Amino acid sequence: MASEHKPTQTMAANAEKGLALRERFHRGGTDVGVKRAQQIVDGHAMSDADVKSMHAYFARHAVDKDTHAHQWGNDEDPSAGYIAWLLWGGDEGEAWADRQRAAIAD
Repeated sequence: MASEHKPTQTMAANAEKGLALRERFHRGGTDVGVKRAQQIVDGHAMSDADVKSMHAYFARHAVDKDTHAHQWGNDEDPSAGYIAWLLWGGDEGEAWADRQRAAIAD
């Protein structure tokens, strides 16, 4: 039976920030990222498949931190990658996804 994984409050705060920055700057994230952010903000439990998806997202997008257009971590001129990263829960989301993924039996 699949388990459910509850996102943290820090992840929710990061996702909310990502949604606000996306609205303000009109960049960052996809429709999938926006849906993931809303799922995190709403505090919905995540399935094993969600955790695996999040783990894969963070693994693929860690390279986005090496941006030269706009700035990673800057709320006044954020990179699209930074905004997208926040939508998925930010650094806390990455650490959480790593922990949750390690607990899932394949």
